[in-house]
Amino acid sequence: MTSPVGRPILFLDVDGPLIPFGSSSGRMEAPASDSLMSFDQGNPLLERLDPGLGPRLMALDCQLVWASTWMEDANEAIAPRLGLPGLPVVEWPDAYADDSPRALHWKTRHLVEWANRRPFIWVDDEISDMDRLWVAGQHPGPSLLRRVDSTKGLEDADFSVLADWLGALEASRGAGA
Repeated sequence: MTSPVGRPILFLDVDGPLIPFGSSSGRMEAPASDSLMSFDQGNPLLERLDPGLGPRLMALDCQLVWASTWMEDANEAIAPRLGLPGLPVVEWPDAYADDSPRALHWKTRHLVEWANRRPFIWVDDEISDMDRLWVAGQHPGPSLLRRVDSTKGLEDADFSVLADWLGALEASRGAGA
C-alpha cells in the first residue's frame, strides 16, 4: 500500500454516482436541487444511497475526496450513511474566467489544480471527451476520468475499472522504483 501523501486521489461526485437518478419505472428522475442541499431525514434521495458502496470505496488504495456541490454537507449527510469517515472536500471557486474551452466541465480545471500533479481518478456522471482531452493535455500525472451512468450509479463494472487502474498504477510505480 502506498503512503497517504503519494496515494492517488479519487474525486467523488455525489449526484449520479452515489445517488442514482433512475427509477423503478425506468424513467429518469431529476434531482430536486433545492432539496439536495437540505439533507434532513425527509430527503427521499438519500434513500437511494447504497450502504455497500462505502466499504467498496474504502477498499480502494486511494485518497477519497468529495468533488461535489454537496461540499462539506457530503460529510454530514452522505458519509455516515455509507460508513465513510469525514473526507477532504474540494472547495469550488465562485467562478472561472470565460477562457475555458467549450464543453469543458466546470469542475475539470479545478480538479487538476487540486490534484497538484498527483495521480487521480474522477468519478462523475457528467464527464465528456473534452474533459478527457483537457486533462490529458494539462495534467502531467496519470489520470482516469470515469463517467458513471447517472440512472444506475456506481456499479460492479465501475469498481473493476477503478481497481484495475489503481493496480496498474501501483505496478508501474513498483517497476520504476
